[in-house]
Amino acid sequence: MGKKLLVVDDEQSIVTLLQYNLQQAGFEVLTAMDGEEGLKLANSQELDLIVLDLMLPKMDGIEVCKKLRQQKVMVPILMLTAKDDEFDKVLGLELGADDYMTKPFSPREVVARVKAILRRTQFAPQQSEETSGLGDEVFIGSLRILPEHYEAYFEGNRIELTPKEFELLLYLAKHKGRVLTRDQLLSAVWNYDFAGDTRIVDVHISHLREKIERNSRKPVYIKTIRGLGYKLEEPKSDE
Repeated sequence: MGKKLLVVDDEQSIVTLLQYNLQQAGFEVLTAMDGEEGLKLANSQELDLIVLDLMLPKMDGIEVCKKLRQQKVMVPILMLTAKDDEFDKVLGLELGADDYMTKPFSPREVVARVKAILRRTQFAPQQSEETSGLGDEVFIGSLRILPEHYEAYFEGNRIELTPKEFELLLYLAKHKGRVLTRDQLLSAVWNYDFAGDTRIVDVHISHLREKIERNSRKPVYIKTIRGLGYKLEEPKSDE
C-alpha cells in the first residue's frame, strides 16, 4: 500500500501489537510513546493516518488533536480511548478526530478500521461512490466542491476540512435537496455500524456549518429537519 501511519500510545504492548499487525497489512508504521513526541512526528512526517491514544503523558490525545487541527494538519485521526465515556468521544470528534475506537479491541479491528478510513479518503474519484456522477466540480450557492481533489471553497476561499468532513459534505451535495436521516449518514459516510451513535453526525454537521455558513446558528445551506435529519440545499435569494 505504501501508506505511512503513526501510532501514538503509552502502553508498549499496544504499540508493539499495533505496529506488528499494521506492518503485516502492508503499512509503514512510526511510533511514539507520549503526546509531545507524537505531535513532533506528525508535524515532521508526511503521514496518511494517525492512531492516537486519548490518555498520554506530557500531552494528552485531545491536546495533540487540537494542535494538529489548529496547525491545519488534516491527516485522518483514529482516536483510541480506554474510557467508555460519551464526553471523551464527542470531545475528541469536536476537536477534529475523524473516528474513534474504545479499548479493548482486537488488532484485526484496528487494521480493518484503518483500511476503511483510508479507502474513504482516497483522492481517485473512481474509488469513491460519493463522487460518481458529480463531474469535476459541484456548485451550490457560494459553495464549490472539487471531488477529485478533495477540496471545497466557500465564497472563493478554500475551506480546511478533515477527510471525514469532506466526505460528509460531498454526500450531502450528491443528495442535494433530500432529507437524510442521521442513520443514513452514519451508514453512508462512516461505512460501518456505530450502534446508533448519531452524535457523531451532529458534531460533524456543526463543524461544516461553522465553515460554510455565514451564521452557523442560522444555516442556509445545511438545514435541520426536526425529527428526521439534515438536508443540503441552495440558499434562497432572501437568506
